[in-house]
Amino acid sequence: MALGRDEVLTIAHLARISIDDRDIDGYARNLSEILSFVEQMNAVDTDGVEPMAHPLDAVQRLRADEVTEPDRREHYQQSAPAVEAGLYLVPRVVE
Repeated sequence: MALGRDEVLTIAHLARISIDDRDIDGYARNLSEILSFVEQMNAVDTDGVEPMAHPLDAVQRLRADEVTEPDRREHYQQSAPAVEAGLYLVPRVVE
């Protein structure tokens, strides 16, 4: 898929970047090459290939999900100016 000057300018506008007029043809060529490569990748038959989360099939080490600290919410909220039902009350800032 070959991109023209108009498509490059549209892409630049959407990306909110400015492009020098002298560079438009180079961008069009580079973006067209990228899109051509994506088309080649889409043409590969991937039926029967399982998606993988990591290329090395590594297993993430997980720690045990256990409580390591006591609940000290009441202690921390003692110095708060206003608390209700375990929540800090703050002044409304948005009307």
